[in-house]
Amino acid sequence: MSSKWSKKEAKSLLFDLVSTPSYSGKEAQCAEVLMNFFQTHQREAWIDEAGNVHSPSNDAVLLTSHMDTVPGDIPVKLDGDVLWGRGSVDAKGPLTAMAISAISTGVSFVGVVSEEHNSYGARHLVKTRESIPDNVINGEPSGWDGIALGYRGLLNGTYVATSRSGHTSRPEKNALQDAIDWWSTVEARFKADDWPSEISQTHLENSIFEQVTPKPITITGGISEDGLSVEVTFDVQFRVPPNLSVDEVREIADSELTTGTVRWKDMVNPVMISARTPPARAFRAAIRTFGGVPRQLRKTGTSDMNIYSESWDVPMVTYGPGDSSLDHAPDERISISEFYLSIDVLNNVCKRLSKL
Repeated sequence: MSSKWSKKEAKSLLFDLVSTPSYSGKEAQCAEVLMNFFQTHQREAWIDEAGNVHSPSNDAVLLTSHMDTVPGDIPVKLDGDVLWGRGSVDAKGPLTAMAISAISTGVSFVGVVSEEHNSYGARHLVKTRESIPDNVINGEPSGWDGIALGYRGLLNGTYVATSRSGHTSRPEKNALQDAIDWWSTVEARFKADDWPSEISQTHLENSIFEQVTPKPITITGGISEDGLSVEVTFDVQFRVPPNLSVDEVREIADSELTTGTVRWKDMVNPVMISARTPPARAFRAAIRTFGGVPRQLRKTGTSDMNIYSESWDVPMVTYGPGDSSLDHAPDERISISEFYLSIDVLNNVCKRLSKL
């Protein structure tokens, strides 16, 4: 099955999806828009118990991207070639391009929920999908001429400690100081090498990709309600490069504990995919076909591709229109002409992979 796609319809669907708020956990209306789009094109489509939108077809390729966005009210407007709005880049541009490509080339599609929160949609998909696709293309902004082959892993934890209350003039450390001391020693263990004052953006991103990034998220604490103790709760996060596992990072952080405990959660291992797989080669060829110079990217964040790679031993890449520096930004926006180019590239790739 293959059909010519319409720029008018593609822009209209993109505008509708960006105009439909879909913060993590609240994607139902966006899912309905997508399901109706596929059913209008006589494609089987349904929404599963997790809230994911399925439109199965030729499993030579599975196109999948997330429907949710981070919070933020950015007025949706079309200004010449530019569409402004929350999610235009991350990731409704890639999501829409994949929906259009799926009905154009006849490959399978899934729109997933909660990527920005805990990847619940992707986790549900790998557990419940009856068949494993031959190739996976995950939708995130890479630029129309770029493909992402690597993502760092993710480790979240909550440090909890309690100490006896006492007069602030006393020298004994309280739980707040214990939390600060623990975090200081952990940061020192993962301290990045000093970078030169003049460094290219590409080299900087590569250097960050190869490092563990520890990040404090929230800290709350103080005297307990009964006045008898000092309590602290400290949420922390680590981004983990492919040369380490999340278990290794967790063990290092735990080894620095002298007081308190850490509850670990959201452990997602890093992923680094070979550039020699059929989809990576197909993307390089397709990008050149449309006049681009292919770029191979390694992302400092984490994506659903990390989840897919742990469960499905198949070739995969991440691709999608948009400037990833605008992810979650207050000026998030996407070029419509780049969006159109990404559909051409996706169609070319899907046709190449379907013939293998």
